[in-house]
Amino acid sequence: MASPQLKDLYELFAERAAAAAGSTPTLEQRRESINLLGQRFESLDGTRTEAVNADGVPAEWVSAQGADNGTVLYLHGGGYVIGSVISHRGMAANLSRSSGCRVLTVDYRLAPEHKHPAQVEDAQTAYRWMLKHGADPSTTIVAGDSAGGGLTVATLLSARDAGDPLPAAGVCISPWVDMEGMGESMNTKAGVDPTVSKAGLLDMAAHFLGDGDRRDPLAAPLYADLAGLPPLLIIVGTAEVLLDDAVRLHEKAETASVSSRLKIWEDMVHIWPWFAPFLPEGQQAMKQMGDFIKEQICAASFWKESVAIKHTTSGIGQRTRR
Repeated sequence: MASPQLKDLYELFAERAAAAAGSTPTLEQRRESINLLGQRFESLDGTRTEAVNADGVPAEWVSAQGADNGTVLYLHGGGYVIGSVISHRGMAANLSRSSGCRVLTVDYRLAPEHKHPAQVEDAQTAYRWMLKHGADPSTTIVAGDSAGGGLTVATLLSARDAGDPLPAAGVCISPWVDMEGMGESMNTKAGVDPTVSKAGLLDMAAHFLGDGDRRDPLAAPLYADLAGLPPLLIIVGTAEVLLDDAVRLHEKAETASVSSRLKIWEDMVHIWPWFAPFLPEGQQAMKQMGDFIKEQICAASFWKESVAIKHTTSGIGQRTRR
């Protein structure tokens, strides 16, 4: 059964919709609004933040106390049009607590000022910067929500295709991976999703891609060959028009023999973990993601150590034979 706080969250969404009725906010107003909403639900107690320049890409380290398990590259949502390190600072702080990892959030370039593939380029640059500055790919995760969930997959694809070391895993929260809005849930969930609509997504896709290909694999990973990617965790709520984006991404990953876990949360709204300080189900989802990250880092580290031991043992054997 959904928590009472979820009902309060729906009421908040209704209030915001009523306040915006009859007006058309500017792009800057929309960007400021998502920053304010993120700050309203953030909890930064015991968390350190540090602004950095990731080879020309503005970014910010967010670290909970004792976060030394590894690193997370976090890619915020917002339809590639809004969102920032400010709007998702609280999200990063909660993920740092649950995973025990330092989290690097990225202020990638936004549309319509900067169209695809600028966002992929910035995410790839930030990932390479992390590796260059000491992040071990075997203890690194790429994660993101909504558009950032799609960008997570695109970043993994870019790393694979460029021959860069792949991270231990990817985490996709309510991912947006279809720029044409062809999933059935775009219509079946239209009456229950309080924040996202097919029309809104298509408008953002137009800003993001312009006249570009709606099936470009790095813009719409639903059409990518996912073979060779690291394990994925995909979480989504049943009250989301993006439900079928998540389901189809999972099916696509399984078809490509990628280890993928799909977790569908009953009654949950778009990127509900964002509201974790207020919403119990958000806290539970954060724990689920944190546990997955710890598990994948542990597995990757064990494999790396096993290979190192095997190579060392092999070397001893060769010296003995000589």
